[in-house]
Amino acid sequence: MNKLGKHIFVVLIITCISCTAFAQRRMRMMQQERLNNRQENFNNRPQGFNNNRPQTPGVRKVQVVKENFIGRQLNLTPEQGEKFWPMYRQYQNELFEVRRLRRLNSSDAQANGSEQIRKDLDYQSQIVNINKHYNEEFLKILPPEKVSELLKSEHEFNDELIRKLHEQP
Repeated sequence: MNKLGKHIFVVLIITCISCTAFAQRRMRMMQQERLNNRQENFNNRPQGFNNNRPQTPGVRKVQVVKENFIGRQLNLTPEQGEKFWPMYRQYQNELFEVRRLRRLNSSDAQANGSEQIRKDLDYQSQIVNINKHYNEEFLKILPPEKVSELLKSEHEFNDELIRKLHEQP
């Protein structure tokens, strides 16, 4: 387990560095991509692993581990899984993008304090709206008990990941 923790730590460091290094260029690309995605129907969107994120092997490994953990916790039927996983990945993509923009807004490059505060509140409300929207969508696929278990499983996974990182020397 200690070896897994080291790998996860390295993956997180690489992810943070790569996101920071390409933030400005990616921000313009992502804004254009978001505009394009809004015009498409949900069913026509690509349904792979986190299409908006940088795809380093380490990031993909963490995503796979997280999905396996959540899958075990939810014990989905094949029909539920077929509908759930593409929607869950899209949900994660949207949260990732808003959180990324929120981090960029909080950087030292942003000079106007009142504008920065307004944008931060806007990003927080976007996160709440995304959560509300996808919780409603998940309830169309899964019973309420499994949607509740999904939220608990995500928190449990994140807590375990943080605990493993703190155990590193």
